[in-house]
This record gives sequence, C-alpha cells and structure tokens, in this order.
Amino acid sequence: MITGAGAGIGRALAIELARRGARLSLLDRDAAALEGSVARCEAYGARVLSHAVDVTNWDEVQAAAGVVNSAFGGVDSVFAAAGTIHRGSLLDSDVADIEQVMAVNWRGSVYTVKAHLPFVLGSAEGRIVTFSSAFGLVATSKYTAYNASKFAVRGFSEALRQELAAAGSSTSVTCVFPGGVRTSIVRNGLFAAGENREAVIRGFEKRVARTEPDRAAVTILSGAERRRARVFVGADARLVASLARLLGGHYQDVLPALEGFLRRKRPRRGPGRAGSG
Repeated sequence: MITGAGAGIGRALAIELARRGARLSLLDRDAAALEGSVARCEAYGARVLSHAVDVTNWDEVQAAAGVVNSAFGGVDSVFAAAGTIHRGSLLDSDVADIEQVMAVNWRGSVYTVKAHLPFVLGSAEGRIVTFSSAFGLVATSKYTAYNASKFAVRGFSEALRQELAAAGSSTSVTCVFPGGVRTSIVRNGLFAAGENREAVIRGFEKRVARTEPDRAAVTILSGAERRRARVFVGADARLVASLARLLGGHYQDVLPALEGFLRRKRPRRGPGRAGSG
C-alpha cells in the first residue's frame, strides 16, 4: 500500500514494486495522476487497486485500508509517502498553510499507519515505511512547518518501532530520510507572502534535486527489505545525518554561518547573461 502514489517517490515505488510482481493498493488525492500510475503498474501485469483519498481524512483512509484487506486478504507493507512542503518565515506564513503541512505530513502518516497496522500485524514479514526528510534530522530557517512535520514523523516512527519490538511483533518500522529528489514537491508546494517562488523552485531543481525517483525507490526498498530503522536517500541526506551526529545541537550555530558564506560567494549574473533579470 502506497500513499502519494500519483507522482514522485510514491509513483516510483509503485512502478518498481509492480516490476517485482507485487499486488498494489495505491492512494492519492489527485485522481488523474493516480490513473497514470495505475496504467504504468498494470503494464507490468500487476494487480492494482486505486483509491482517490485525502490522507488527512481518517474515514477515507480507514475505508481504503478495509478494501485492500478484503481484496488481498491482508497487507504486507505500507509506504506512507504522501507529503507537501512550505517555505517562508513564521511571521509571514499563513496559519492555514502551516496546518496543511502538518495535516498531510504528520497526521496523514499517522492515519495511514494506524488504519493499516491491524492488517500488517497479521503478515509474517510486515513492514511499515514512513517518510521524514533530511529536514527531519536538522532544521533550517524558513521551513518551520516542514521541519516540524518531518521531526514529528521521525519521532512517531522511532516510538512505533520500539512499541512493536516490545510487543514481540515481527513487523518492522523503517523511517526514510530523502535528500534532494527530482520530484515536483517544491513546484507544487506552499509559499509565504514575499517569497520568490520561481527562484526557490529553480534553486531546488538545479542545485538540490540530484537523486532520480527510481533510484530513490530502489534504495528505499533495499532498506525496508533489510528492516533497517533508518534509510538515507542520496549523498546529501547522508551528509546531513553525519553533520547531525557530529555537531549535535551545535549545528544550529554552524548552518546560519554557512548559509551566509554561500550567499556572499554566489556569483551575480551580469545584464548580458542568459537567465538574468
């Protein structure tokens, strides 16, 4: 079962699992995008159930979980990949945007896992896979809502892993920490007033998004199969994890200084250069 299956990492996971012969339950609130993912998976001969579902709606998520359990006689693996992002200072951010980010990233993950967990526990090798972020390892300015949501997913995942282990369950919990993956998350994200949306998108797509979704999917599945507690996607995510281990809370002193240094070093474009203005 995969949420956020209409695009990005969710779609890449669905296609890779279809290629490996899995039966799939795909959830996304964008019905048209979801249809595209279903077609790609069915091209590999996969049996696919699809549900146009808002992961922030408990009744919808719970109903979809019941359908897949009835259709397939259980659920082996859950990938709670649905997510959204927001950029902007807290002062300039709309409260509705903050609530939306927390609802999709945090509450959507909790609803997805809770609705499917009773069925996963019946599997001999059940797996729960949640999605934090490199921004769930260290926080940075202008991403307060996104940081908060991804730190929350990390805490939820680590607590649940311990809870299931203490209960003697064979179900594993893996928390994924992607770095910059080539998806539309920033292009489709939320922005506070005064933010240069196009500049942020260009910066992400040209300088940050280094990992292709299909490569991310293979890394995630490898970690889940090994029942690892954490999976880091991309060299940037691994670097951030190392930074967090080495510096602890002191990274909050280092990052602002580094960001300031990079801004001073960034070359300015002249009036005659492509992309200027």
